[in-house]
Amino acid sequence: MANSTARTCIFLPPVRKPTGGVTVLYRIGAMLRAAGRKAYMVPREPTTWRPDVADVPEIDFADVALTPDDLWLVPEGWVNALAPGLTAKARCLVYVQNWAYLFSGLPPGVSWRSLPVEFLAVSRPVAWFVEQSLGVPAPILRPGIDVSVFTAPAAKPGELSIAWMPRKNKALAEQIRAVFEARGRFKATWREIHGLDQAGVARTLRECHVFVATGFPEGCPLPPLEAMASGCVPVGFAGLGGWEYMRQIDPAGYLPPCPMGPVEWGGNGYFVPDNDILGCVLALENALALWQEGSGRLRDALAAGQATAKAFSLEAQANAVADLWGAWEGPAVPTAGTRGAAP
Repeated sequence: MANSTARTCIFLPPVRKPTGGVTVLYRIGAMLRAAGRKAYMVPREPTTWRPDVADVPEIDFADVALTPDDLWLVPEGWVNALAPGLTAKARCLVYVQNWAYLFSGLPPGVSWRSLPVEFLAVSRPVAWFVEQSLGVPAPILRPGIDVSVFTAPAAKPGELSIAWMPRKNKALAEQIRAVFEARGRFKATWREIHGLDQAGVARTLRECHVFVATGFPEGCPLPPLEAMASGCVPVGFAGLGGWEYMRQIDPAGYLPPCPMGPVEWGGNGYFVPDNDILGCVLALENALALWQEGSGRLRDALAAGQATAKAFSLEAQANAVADLWGAWEGPAVPTAGTRGAAP
C-alpha cells in the first residue's frame, strides 16, 4: 500500500560547475514531483550548482530530518552523505552513476556489505559491475536526453567536421587528432565543444558529421547519445557504461567483457577499447569514409542512432522513474500542493 507520508530526498554533491550527474539527479526529483510524489533536493552546500531543469523544492542538508518512511538517495562516491539516512533508519539508496567511483570515499574499515543500503545503477554495465563486485542486484534507471533540443538537420554541411569535448581526457583527444592529421587520409575540421549551453552544444553537433567520444570511465555517457540524436556517427571509447547502448557498425568490431542485452537498433558507431589511440583514429576514418560514400550503410547507421536516442528520451526516463517508485511505494497519492509543497 502507498505511504502518503513517504518522501524521496535526493542529496546534491557540492559542485560549482555544470555536471551531467547532478542534472540527472535533479531531473529525477522533477519527474517524481510531476508524478505526484513528494521529492526534495538536499544540497550539501548553498553554493551547489543547479541545472536549469525544473523548480524542485529544497531542504538544507543540516535540516533534512529524515524518517524511516523516507527514501534517501545519494550518488556513489559520497558515502559520508548517507549518515542522515542511516541514523534515521530511512531507506538508503546509492545511485551508482559511474562504476569507477563506487569504492571511492569509503572510510577506513567500512565496507559496502556492512552498510544497510541498496543500489540503483545507471546502466546495465554498471549493474553488472555492482553485482560482480558486491554480489547484489541493482535495478537500472537510465538517464535521458532532450530529443526536442538534440535533433538531426535535413542535411549536413559539405565539408567534413568532427566534434570533440576537451573536458573528456583532453590530452588523449589531442593525441588522437595528431595521429589522425599525421596519417592525412581525410581533411576535416575539428569543432571543440566547450563552455556552451545546451542549445550551443546541439547547434554544433548538428553541424558536425562525427563525434569523437574520449571519455572513460563512464556510467552511461550522454554526449554520444546527443551526437546520435543530432545526426552524427559517434566513434571512440565506451568507458564500459556506454555499452548500455553502443553497438558496432562493423560486425568484427571490439566487444566488451560485460554482457550486452538485446536492443531495438543496429550498429550506431565505431567503438574501440578505452585508451586505444590508434584504434580510435581508425574508427574515426571509418566513420568519415561512411560520409564520403553516402551509401545505404550511412543511412542505416544514422537511423540506428536516431532509434537509440529515442529510447533514451526524457519521456522514457520519466516512465522508468514512475515504474521504479511505483514498485517501491505503490501508486502515487497526490495531495494538495504536492508540486510546490514545503517539506
